[in-house]
Parts: sequence; structure tokens; C-alpha cells
Amino acid sequence: MSSLRTKGKSTIVWILMGLLLLGLAGFGVTNFAGGDTDIGRVGQTKISGNDYYRALNSELQASAMQTGTRMSIDEARASGITQGVLSRLVLSAVLEEDARLRGVSVGDAQVARVISEAPAFRGAGGGFDRALYADTLRREGMSERAFENDVRMDEARLILQRAIAGGAAAPQAQVDEMVGWIVERRDISWMELTAAELATPIAEPADETLEAWHQANADRFTAPEQRRLTYIWMTPETLAERIELDEVALRQMYDAAGDRYQQPERRMVSRIVFQDAAAAAEARARLDAGEIDFDTLAAERGLSPADADLGIVTEAQLGAAGPAVFAASDNGILGPLDSEFGPALFSLNAIMDPVEISYEEALPDLRAEAAADRAARVIAQQTPEMEDLLAGGASLEQMAEETEMELGQLLWTADMPATPGEITGYPSFRAQAEAVRAEDFPRLFELEDGGLYALRLDEVIAPALIPFEEVRGEVAADWIAAETRRQLLELAEQRQMETVSDEMNGAAAPAAGEGEPASGGAAVAPAEDGAAGAAGDGSAPGTAVTAGAAATEGATATVATEPANATETTAAPAGEEAPAAASDDAPATGVESDPARATDTAAPATDTAAPATDAATVTDAPATTDPATEPSDEVMTPPALPGSIPPGAGQWASETGLTRDGYIEAAPQYLVSAAFDLAPGEVDVVDAEGRVLLVRVDAVDAGDPQAEELAPLRDATAARLSQSLQGDLFEYYIRALQQRYSVELNQSQITAIESRM
Repeated sequence: MSSLRTKGKSTIVWILMGLLLLGLAGFGVTNFAGGDTDIGRVGQTKISGNDYYRALNSELQASAMQTGTRMSIDEARASGITQGVLSRLVLSAVLEEDARLRGVSVGDAQVARVISEAPAFRGAGGGFDRALYADTLRREGMSERAFENDVRMDEARLILQRAIAGGAAAPQAQVDEMVGWIVERRDISWMELTAAELATPIAEPADETLEAWHQANADRFTAPEQRRLTYIWMTPETLAERIELDEVALRQMYDAAGDRYQQPERRMVSRIVFQDAAAAAEARARLDAGEIDFDTLAAERGLSPADADLGIVTEAQLGAAGPAVFAASDNGILGPLDSEFGPALFSLNAIMDPVEISYEEALPDLRAEAAADRAARVIAQQTPEMEDLLAGGASLEQMAEETEMELGQLLWTADMPATPGEITGYPSFRAQAEAVRAEDFPRLFELEDGGLYALRLDEVIAPALIPFEEVRGEVAADWIAAETRRQLLELAEQRQMETVSDEMNGAAAPAAGEGEPASGGAAVAPAEDGAAGAAGDGSAPGTAVTAGAAATEGATATVATEPANATETTAAPAGEEAPAAASDDAPATGVESDPARATDTAAPATDTAAPATDAATVTDAPATTDPATEPSDEVMTPPALPGSIPPGAGQWASETGLTRDGYIEAAPQYLVSAAFDLAPGEVDVVDAEGRVLLVRVDAVDAGDPQAEELAPLRDATAARLSQSLQGDLFEYYIRALQQRYSVELNQSQITAIESRM
């Protein structure tokens, strides 16, 4: 029925679809005992049961075209299709009632014009076809009077829509702001941190830690629901193997194929005909000089490439020009040559060799084609008999014994791969494997290649946690990945603060490609005059050891319980040595401060900021280094995380002129979005797609929204904003109508109509 809708109707329907979120809320729906064919009313405006049937049927047909299977009415209810169709009809009736009360209508001349311009009623000549109009309405089960009344009300609703929102336009300031937002460009620097940046490799923890991780993240190691299925099936391909073929019939198929196995040499050719030989020679000279190409020359003659294209032709089809064209050994321009229409230039586009396939060479294809065709006919002939067997209570096992269908069993999961050649490779079977219930009786379904199958659900195995012993490797890999990400985020936050501190102190920001220290250790910053040094005796005046924040008196070092394998660690007050972790299984850097990050380095300060020793405290940072020396090169490098880019990792890279819809090939797409959320000079940590990065905005070019070359963009933006504003106004109008009118629905009539689907 959707093909009968006019432009006005389509506009209203699409707007109403956008308002489905309103549903029937606010309408005050009640039941009533109305007529036999109406399912409801809004005031004096009735909601036709026929309209509901046609609209719902159209939705189900559209769904079937997408999925290949028509859903049942129960499935339509569960998916919200019935409620959506009903909501659209109710909203349409509300608008119609409002138009009636306001006296808004259109005359017969407007109705006739709309119908005569509808594409559904145009005949072969392109004009309105009265017979086609009547026949189309008859097929849809509508009278001309009813349809014309629908058109009249569509036009009235369109008048209301235009009156409410048609004149609304977006303010110029909003348009300029949006255009500026679109054309803004930024120069950024970015850096990726990988596992190679960590001072100590992430070691695999003890089984106790992995078992705890296994339990804490059970959803990652839980087997999905499994469905034990029994099925029978046959396809033309499997049946073809048992079909005997007549050699005489195969020979007849070969002879009837004709051009399929025997074809002369052919050419793919385009042609441009001229009035005389002089004009053709002049055009050829221009082509040889490179002044013009063949397609442009055709356009000068008023020809499109399709007009000039002769397709694939034989020598005989080219007439007098045939010998010259077929004598050419390569593609190119030929001519001027005589043709049936006069002097012409030819473009030889492809040379196709002759096809000479003997009967013996074609026999395998002929056998496969004939067998598949015969098998399809056999399946079609046997289908009624097999349906009768199933209807009579035959089990799938009995069906496999009494027919040529094959029996199989399968432990089905929703993520099972679709394997070509197996039953799991058919979309129709996959859909039924998910939908079948234990109480369903087996019935025949058709496969995409013309085969048949039936299935039975024997058992549903609920999701269950996979035993640790079976997934120990996956658990260990997951723990290491999580711990690596945690430490990389800590390192990224530290480098973020270091970068910001450098900029605040006037230091030049790292240039693109400039390396960063590999250790990410604690930074040594000068203390202000009069400030105390690090806690502990013997601290050097004028210096403070920092690891994200200066250690304070009374601060304690804490050890993360997860994912690091922390066992027992004693918190040490600042200025005292903290004991090392009691377990060797915990990664050396796998520690974390409390959530508030209130604790940092608790190592005693000495005359110099010495690196951590065996008795050093555990810190937030992966490691501390001696600021007086270069980072050690003797660091074991763990493998990079999946998706990371080891070349250049830990170094700044630059991107200039980046737009909001731009992308950086080596970085996650989210990096671009994050860069456009920052202010100039701001640095942020990006955690996306399992990768940890830093991004800094170096410069912002706001552009000029009033630039002449942006006129098309300004117009398009103004149109989109105005359309959005008009939609908002119309939505407010609909909400106001909700408060004014109530809807009465006949639920029993609705259910009766749905039962016919």
C-alpha cells in the first residue's frame, strides 16, 4: 500500500515515525465497543481496521524481504512492530481530527492533481492511467472514494504541518557557529605508549591470582548458551551425487548451449560517426595531438559514452570496418574507417579471444548443471510426501530412514561460524536454530539453494563458567593485558603532568619525533625557597622527590589488590623504608595507589634522588631513575599490545590541518574526537581500542564562516538546522494535541485483525 502514498502522505508518515518515542503516552487510551471494522477513534475521526491491516502487513513484508523469513504476529508484537504501526495510525488520526475541528480541507481539484501526479498511477506513456488507477486500488482492497478521502486528509495534514513549522528558519548566528565548528582545523601532537615503555616486564602471576581473576571476570570466561539440535536435510548438491544422467541428454545440452562453448573472436568497441571524411580526419588529428580524449569528443558530438559504446561485437557485425578493427593487435583509436552510417572513428577497448570448448571439456559442468536441475525437481516432487510424514508424527530419525534426507546432530551456539557447504552456512537454518523451542513439532523449511531441512531442539545447556584449568592460558593473557594497560595509564598520566609542568615553567614542549625517557620514573623538581625537602633525615635542601605528587609526612604506600598479585605489604610512613612485597609473583611495577591517589613515593630522601633499591618502597610510577644519569638501556622489553604501533612508540608525532571528520591512519579514530575536545595547549590521555596515547593541541584554526567558498556549506547547514527546528516545533505541536484529545481503542478488534496476519 505504501506505493499509493502521495508526497504529502510520505512527509507526514516520516515525521510521525520520528515521534514514535511518544507512543500512546498521554492519550488516555480506553476500550470501546465500536463498529465491526474500526479499531478506534479520536473524537469523530475513526481509525480503520483495514488501514491497520494494510499497514501491518506492509511492515511484515518489508521485514521478510530483509531477513528472508516472515515473522509471526507474536514475534511482531515482541519486536514492537504492531505497537509502532498502531502509534502511527493514532497520531495520524489526531492530526486529522485537529484539521477537521479547525476546518482545514482541500478541494476536489487539489485531490485530482495529487492523484494524477502519483507515480503509482502512471502508464507506459508517463501520464495518468485511469485503468491502472482502478486496478491498483482493487488489488489493495480500497474503493476510489476511500482512497480519495485519504488523499484529501493527507493534504489537510500537510497544510497544518506547513502552517506550524514551514516558516521556521535557523538564526544566522547559529548557522555561522555550526559552519565554524565544521571547518575548524587543528594542529596536534600525539604519542602512543606501549609495553616497551615500562621499566619492568609484566610477569605472569601465580595460579592463586589467576584463579581470583578468573572468578572476578567470570563473564569473559563463560561458555555461551548451547542448544543441542537434531536435524535432517537434503540439498540439490548432495542429491545430485546419486542421480544418474543420460549421455544423450548431456550431448543435447551441449549442442543447445551454442555460444556458451563456441564463440568466434570478438572485440569491445566504441564508435563516433562523422558527416564526412574531412571532419573525421580532423577529429583524429586532435586525438593524436592529445588535445582531447575519445569520451570528450563523443560529448562534443552530443553522445554519451553509452551512446558511443557498441558493446562486444564480431567482425561481421562491424561491416566494412570489421577487417581493420580485427586486424589491430592492441587497444587504441582506429580510423577514420567506413561504416554503415558514414566515416567513423573507433575505440578498440578490449580484445576477446575465441571460445572453443569441446564436449569432453564441458562435460563436468554439464553433468553438474543437469544433476542439480534434476535434483531440484526430485526435491519438489518429494516435498508433499515428506510433509505428510512429519504431520503424521514421524520422527526425524524415521524420516532419515524412509527418505533421502540425511540425519545430523549439532551443538549450536549463536557465535558458531557459518561454514560454506555445511548446514550452519545457511542463514535460514541459523535463524531457525536460534528460534526453535523444545515444544515445537518438526516441520520442513527451505534452504537458500532449494534444499530442505527440519530440526528439533533436544536440550538447552545454560551458560556456565568454563573451569579454570581449561582456560588458564586465556586468563593469564587477559590478566597481563589488564595489568599492562593499568601501568600504561599511570605512565601516561605521569607524562601528562610532566608535559603540563614543562609548559607552565616555560620549557619548550617536546618536538614531534623527540624521544621520551623510557623509564617514566619519578621526577626531581626543585623545591621552593624555604620549603622542606623530602621526608626523612638527610634530605637535600632545595629538592623534592615527586611521583605525580610530592610525598608528604605520614603518607603511606599501598599495594593494589587487582590485577597485581599483591599478597602482604606493610605500609611504611614517609621517611622510613617500606618492606618489599612478600610475594615474588607480583609484577615489580604492578602496584597502585589508593583510588584518591593520596600516596606516592615513600622512600627516604637522600642527598640525591637515588633510584629504588631492594629496600625501596613501592611507588605509583613503574620505576624511579637517577636524574643525573641517562635511562638504562638494559631493560627487558615485553611484547607490544595487540593493535599498537611499535615504530615510533613513546615519541611525539605531529598532524597538521586536522578536521573533525579526518583520521590518523596509525591511531584510533577516537584520538581525533579527543583532540577536538581540548583547548589549545591542553594535553589529555586517550584510552581507546586497547591502546594508551597522549594527545596535545598545538594550534587551532577557526576558519572564516563567511568565506565565499563556504557558501554551499552555509546553505546546506542552514537547511539542516531549519529542518531540525521545524521538526522540533511540529513535535511540540503534537505534544499539545496529546493534552487536548483522548484516544479510544477496541483491543478485541485489534487482536482479531492481528490473528488474520
